[in-house]
This record gives sequence, C-alpha cells and structure tokens, in this order.
Amino acid sequence: MKFNRYITQSIAKILIWIAALSTIAVMALILFQILKEGLPILHLRFFLESPKSMGREGGILSTIIGTFALTVVAIIFATPLGVGTAIFLREYTRESQISRIIRFGTDCLAGVPSIIFGLFGFVFFVIYLNMGWSILSGGLTMAAMILPTIICTAEEAIKTIPYSYREVSYSLGGTKWQTVMHAILPNALPGIFTGIILSVGRSIGETAAVILTAGSSLVMPTSLFSPIRTMAVHFYILAREGISMEMAYGTGAALILLVLFVNIVANVLLNRYVRHRS
Repeated sequence: MKFNRYITQSIAKILIWIAALSTIAVMALILFQILKEGLPILHLRFFLESPKSMGREGGILSTIIGTFALTVVAIIFATPLGVGTAIFLREYTRESQISRIIRFGTDCLAGVPSIIFGLFGFVFFVIYLNMGWSILSGGLTMAAMILPTIICTAEEAIKTIPYSYREVSYSLGGTKWQTVMHAILPNALPGIFTGIILSVGRSIGETAAVILTAGSSLVMPTSLFSPIRTMAVHFYILAREGISMEMAYGTGAALILLVLFVNIVANVLLNRYVRHRS
C-alpha cells in the first residue's frame, strides 16, 4: 500500500511538471516565431513614422499612440468603478441579496465574449450617443470589458487585509472612510495594481471590440473623438488581409516588447512601493 502511494505521488508530480513545462514551451515557441521574424524589422524609423500605403510602408507611430490613448481611457474609467465596487462589497455591505446580484453580474460580464462588448459599444456609444468610431467609444467599451478583472482582484486584495487593521483604526477614532483610505487601500494596493496590469494587457491585445468601436483609421489621432487603429488591430489586419506579413511580424514583435516593458516598469514601481511601505 505504501509503495503504491509513493508511485502515485511520483506519477502526479511528473504529470504536473510536464504540464508546467508544456505551457512554458508553447509560450516560448510563440515568442520565438514572432520575434525571429519581427525583430529584424524593428528600427528607429519603424517607431517614428506612421503607416503608409495601408500599412505596407512606413512605421507604426499612429498605432502606438492609439494603443496608449485607448488603454489610458479604459483604465481611467474602469479603475475607480472597479475599486469602488470592491470596497462596497467588502467594507460597506454584508452578504446580502444586493451583494449576490453584484457578484453574479460581475461573473456574467467576465464570461461575455469580446465581440458582444464590441456590438454593445457600437450600438450604444458609436450610434446612440453619437460618439462615432473614436478613442472615447473604444475606451468606454474596453472599460466595461476589464471591469470584472479589476473588481475581482481588488476585492481579493482587500479581503486579505487582517481585520486587526480595521480594529486599530476604529480604536483611534477613525471613521469607516478614513479606515478604508489609510489602513486598507494602501496595504491592498499591490493586489489592486496587479489587477490593473492584467487589465492593461487585455486592453492592449484586444481586436474585435476595438474595430467595432474605435475604428481602424491610420490617421494620427488629434482628440478623444478621433478614430484610431491599435497595434493589435493593425497586426490583425495586415496578417488577415495579406497586406504585408513582414510589417505584421514587426508590429507583433513591437507589441510583445511593449507588453513586456509595461510589466517590467509596473513590477519595478510596485516593488519600490512595497519597500517604501515596509
């Protein structure tokens, strides 16, 4: 019996290692293929020029600006709503019918396909509110998409804060809001920040919803009501329509490096904040 138990444990351990290494191998294969074809395309002009001839020539400057603009708008709208909802669920209400409805709605939003969000944004923001294909329409649609991620991660981060932090704050005469602002949120910030970074990654890589709400214009945006083309959409259109696989690989490589850069900067800032707090 003991021998069989050890064999079972060894087999399970081997299978877990195979699963983990397979995941890493798939990721490495994708990165290798994109970077192998795309890195030779990357040069200074590629980043400083806007696309020309439908993307066959020039660079990706306008798509980089469009990607940043869309992501910033989405984060600005989604973060206060998401964190505020998480604070309400954890600090201002007990388990009730209202909290169950909010969590059920959040779970439903998390499972909605991106094309449905795109259709909603197209009907509501683009047509009904007459915003047209624009950064604002796309940003608001993306905010709705990433809202469940921010709510769930923020709520879990707040949940991990020991109740003793609240008791100390109340014993010193702190109000509920002062406790949330000075005792809970500062300590939950690393977890909340993680959710925001995950949301940034989804915003940068989204295509279907962006095409329906922000358009696919290659013109440099001048305002929040300008149509744009993000890097992910640019990559998709170049590859899907066979316009230029060379430029598509270059855009894909730049997109990977952009996501990597954002994650590195976010981790550095987060580590500095944690060290400063400690």
